[in-house]
Amino acid sequence: MAGKTNGRQRSQVPVKCGHVTAFIDVGQKLLYYVVAAWEAGFTGYVIEYGTYPEQPISYFTSRDVDRTLRRLHQGMGVEGAIYAGLEALTGELLSKEWPRDDGAVMRIGRCLIDQGWQTDVVHQFCRQSEHAAVLMPARGHGITASQKPISEYDRHRGDKIGHHWWIPSVTRKRALRHVEVDTNSACERSERTSRAPAKAGASAAGGCDASSAHNYWKSFVHERLATAMGDPGCLSIFGRKAVQHRLFAEHVTAEYRVRTEGRGRTVDEWKLPAHKPDNHWFDCVVGCAAAASMQGVQRVGAAVQPPGERKRLKLSELQL
Repeated sequence: MAGKTNGRQRSQVPVKCGHVTAFIDVGQKLLYYVVAAWEAGFTGYVIEYGTYPEQPISYFTSRDVDRTLRRLHQGMGVEGAIYAGLEALTGELLSKEWPRDDGAVMRIGRCLIDQGWQTDVVHQFCRQSEHAAVLMPARGHGITASQKPISEYDRHRGDKIGHHWWIPSVTRKRALRHVEVDTNSACERSERTSRAPAKAGASAAGGCDASSAHNYWKSFVHERLATAMGDPGCLSIFGRKAVQHRLFAEHVTAEYRVRTEGRGRTVDEWKLPAHKPDNHWFDCVVGCAAAASMQGVQRVGAAVQPPGERKRLKLSELQL
C-alpha cells in the first residue's frame, strides 16, 4: 500500500479528474482528513491527507498524541474544541484552490463529516458553516448478509437512494439531511424492505461500530488499491517514496475482511483486530469514494440508462 505512489506532487489534480472530494473523521483528540481526485470510472488519486491539529512527528497513534484539539483550543470542552477544529480545517480545505495539470483550478465539490460520535456537534456545524452547501454529515452503516441492502429500501417522500448510500428525509429531531454510507457487496435480489435499516452496533464512544461499518465501500476501495497502475479504476497516492506513507498504509490495511452469506447474498464484513489499531484514514478514503459517487462518478462497467428509456415516476416521487 505504501508503495502505491504515482510520482505526482502533493495537492496536484490530474488532468482527467472532474471531481475532488473530502472526508473528515471526528475523534476526541484529532480530526483526520483525506482529499481525493476522481476520473470517470473511479480511477482515483489521494492528493492530500493529514490531521488537525497537525502533528510534529510522522509516526504516531491517536492514543499517544500530545498536540490535541483541546490543547490547541484551550478553555473549551470536547464539543467546543471539535467545533473549532472543524471550522479551522474546513476553512482551509474548502477555500483552497486545487491546481489541475491543464492549468485549471478545482475546488472540493463534496465534503462529508463523520457524525457517528458527536452527531449534534457535526449537524450544528454543517448547518451553520459558511461552506454548508458543500458539507454533509455522514454515518457509516454496516449491513450484514442477513439484512436487506440499501438498493431494496422503499423510497419515501424526500429520500434519495444512490449506489450503496442513502440520504433519508429530514425528521423533526434533525432539520439537516445526512447520508448513510453502506457497503455490502452482494448478489442482490428483488425483495423489498422497510424504510429504516437496522441499527449498527454502538461503540463505547457512542458512534457506529467501526468493525461493521462501510463494508461495501471498504471492499470497493481495496479493489481500487489492488488495481495495477495504469489500469482503469486504480487508486494511488501522491509522491514517490513509500516510507513517506507508512502510517497512512497502516491505517488503510488495519482491518481484515470476513466473507459471510445470508438471504441469498454474499457480503464482505470488515473487522478490526483485537488490539484496535488506528483506521481513521481508511474511513476517510472510503468516505471520499462514497462522496464521489454522490457527485455522479460511476465505476467502470456501471449500467447507464439509455436515452428514451427513463423510468416513469409517480407524482408523489416528484414532490420532494
